[in-house]
Amino acid sequence: MLTRRQFLVGAGSGVGVAASLASAPAQALAREPLPLSAEAVGILYDSTLCIGCQACVSACRVANDVQIAHVPAPLADWNAANTWALAEDLDGETLNVIKVYRNGSAAVKDRDSDGFAFMKRHCLHCVGRYCSYACPFGVPQFDLNRAFGQINKCEMCRHLQADGGIPACCDVCPTGASLFGPVALLQAEAERRLAVEPGTPLRFARGDIRDDRPDHEAAAAQYVNHVYGKTELGGTQVRYLSGVAFARLGLPTLGDFAPVRFVEGLQHRLYNYLLAPLVVLFGLAWVVRRNKPGVDAHDAPTEEN
Repeated sequence: MLTRRQFLVGAGSGVGVAASLASAPAQALAREPLPLSAEAVGILYDSTLCIGCQACVSACRVANDVQIAHVPAPLADWNAANTWALAEDLDGETLNVIKVYRNGSAAVKDRDSDGFAFMKRHCLHCVGRYCSYACPFGVPQFDLNRAFGQINKCEMCRHLQADGGIPACCDVCPTGASLFGPVALLQAEAERRLAVEPGTPLRFARGDIRDDRPDHEAAAAQYVNHVYGKTELGGTQVRYLSGVAFARLGLPTLGDFAPVRFVEGLQHRLYNYLLAPLVVLFGLAWVVRRNKPGVDAHDAPTEEN
């Protein structure tokens, strides 16, 4: 028969573990951050180089077999969501969209006040794989046009990379605003641009930072002194440069701690720490069943005289 002491021991073990986990700080429970592979590739998007031509949007649709016709609108004819694209934002089929920030008269490019700036919106490819839980950028979208549905987002054209190509958006960008390559090289390039005096003539690589295709020449912009994606959520494979505040472009202000680390760390500890209490509880259940009238140790029915 199950004694009161046995029950309290089994139940108390589980409660004690839950209480200790609940009182621990998130940082202490979090798993270690995932390192960025030395071979990791990514995209550097420089908003100051973007001219809003939407060649990247059209190329993305073609590369991912999205059969939606699109004709760019005049510069002054923005839709309600401040985009040129047929889609107002990312959806189950639209994996990349160009949006625009406008303030006041919007007379000067890449200026916060009375200026405007372009923003390329797609997956940032977080090192922590955050989107499997909850993307802070609202990127993964559910495609309702498929019979069984599917969550879609930018995959950095991995099917093209498998054949030796590069992401379509980077391949067609005429100014190098979207630049593909190893993340380490892209970060170094971003820091080179930040270090240059505004107005200085510069050459900007196009396509793949390792390519030998002709560079784009332009004057260095007055950048915000930060490479977005270097530290946010522990790092992303897509990095951003901008002449206006990143928040104005729709990029949230984030720390270097990804909440997914806490979630996965907590799960890991729950599975480990609750294993022993579960064994105890299963054992107690067996004892209860063994002592139940009509059941012997071999779980066979008793014979009545």
